[in-house]
Amino acid sequence: MDEKKLLRKQVKEVLSQISKPVYEDYSYKIACTLFEDERWKQATTIGLTVSNFPEVDTFQIIRKAWETGKKVVVPKCDTTKKTLSFRMLTKFSQLESVYYGLWEPVVSLTTEVFPAQIDLLLVPGLAYSRSGSRLGFGGGYYDRFLALYSGPTVSLAFDEQIIPHIPVEQYDLPVAQIITPSEVIKIV
Repeated sequence: MDEKKLLRKQVKEVLSQISKPVYEDYSYKIACTLFEDERWKQATTIGLTVSNFPEVDTFQIIRKAWETGKKVVVPKCDTTKKTLSFRMLTKFSQLESVYYGLWEPVVSLTTEVFPAQIDLLLVPGLAYSRSGSRLGFGGGYYDRFLALYSGPTVSLAFDEQIIPHIPVEQYDLPVAQIITPSEVIKIV
């Protein structure tokens, strides 16, 4: 098993041990810190994935964005090209469950938004290093999208997801900031 696969397995195991109350507490702390961040405050259009446990809960972040007049865009995967496009989400009923139980926008109910229109991108991942390196879920979708995106990036993570070393390949792009329940790690 290669190093990245082994790390993914180990991190998933650690995350599976987090109880629902602790998960909710951590997710709330992370969201509150995000809402105080200047990048969040200045952004009009927020790009983020619709979370799946045990990822940091993004449903509360989407609600807060809507409440404060921000636009929310969520990714749609093209599995044949292994690419992402972001689409405007104005209500949760515009989502459908696709492969692996992921929630994605229904194309017929949403419109595409181009990378340059996204003011802040919340980048998901399984693990992160303090230098901003990210271990994704293995499809390379976000790395391909990040190559086309020049705006600010923030990742939301539990403390358990911050690890000493992540193997980096040439197409892996770091995130600018990581918010955990206990700290904000600023890289750029």
